[in-house]
Amino acid sequence: MTARRQRVAITGASGLIGGALSSSLREGGHDVVHLVRREPSAGHERQWDPAAGQLTRDVLADVDTVVHLAGAGVGDRRWTPEYKSLIHSSRVDGTDLVARAIADGAGPTRLVSASAIGIYGDRGDEVLTEASAEAVTFLANVVRDWEAATIPAKDAGVPVAHARTGIVLSTKGGALTPMLRLGRLGLGGPLGSGRQWMPWITLADTVAAYTRLIEDPSITGPVNLTAPHPVRQRELARGLGRALHRPAVLPAPRAAMRLVLGEFADEALASVRVLPQRLLDEGFEHAHPRLDDALAHLLARP
Repeated sequence: MTARRQRVAITGASGLIGGALSSSLREGGHDVVHLVRREPSAGHERQWDPAAGQLTRDVLADVDTVVHLAGAGVGDRRWTPEYKSLIHSSRVDGTDLVARAIADGAGPTRLVSASAIGIYGDRGDEVLTEASAEAVTFLANVVRDWEAATIPAKDAGVPVAHARTGIVLSTKGGALTPMLRLGRLGLGGPLGSGRQWMPWITLADTVAAYTRLIEDPSITGPVNLTAPHPVRQRELARGLGRALHRPAVLPAPRAAMRLVLGEFADEALASVRVLPQRLLDEGFEHAHPRLDDALAHLLARP
């Protein structure tokens, strides 16, 4: 399929995924617009204010697709009641604002909205696809409300995809950064029991998957953005150890993690054996389908 040139508006473009996606789309010939909360300081920036519910029609008038990534980081802080409220509102309110603007005919004819594999909860060894039942946890409820906030756009006939993203591996940030720091010190052992399944994906494959969703509006609904070969957490720890030539045997006990991370530790230790079934059915090919090759690729870079 030959992709037509689009103007793509991205919220959360300063984040790990948003920055890499912006660069890749521009290299692919697309025009990219960043929606920012502050006063725009560059020609490709346009202002919106999700906290105040402000997104004027002219901001999206000439946009073909909106990629909505904005939201408070789930693991950025300890989960106080106030921060849990921010995790929820930063996703749901902003998504609702974007969806209503699109439904009102602001311009875009496609919405790709970020989502998360947290909707499945802690499921042990169960193999999970987009057709699997949803959990009833704080994070699963957030994701459910997050995805439901796109309903105004769907009801207006706009195709919507929910990118349920796993743990994104990159040396530029995200979950891999602290793992590498500990690994280089020989402290990168398993988290908790190490038996829990970790749904990982490289940043490059994440960007490629988002690009596919942007360019192919026939793909709608939930889409798992993970590698086709999930691994147990202890396998990830051992893989990092091999790549770094360091031991990876000292575990981080659940009790210690809960002391440091609070309630978020339960989410961090959840076992989520997710497969990217929709992507596989659509013929998407991961550049890094297996962990050892992915780590070798990532760590070979200067």
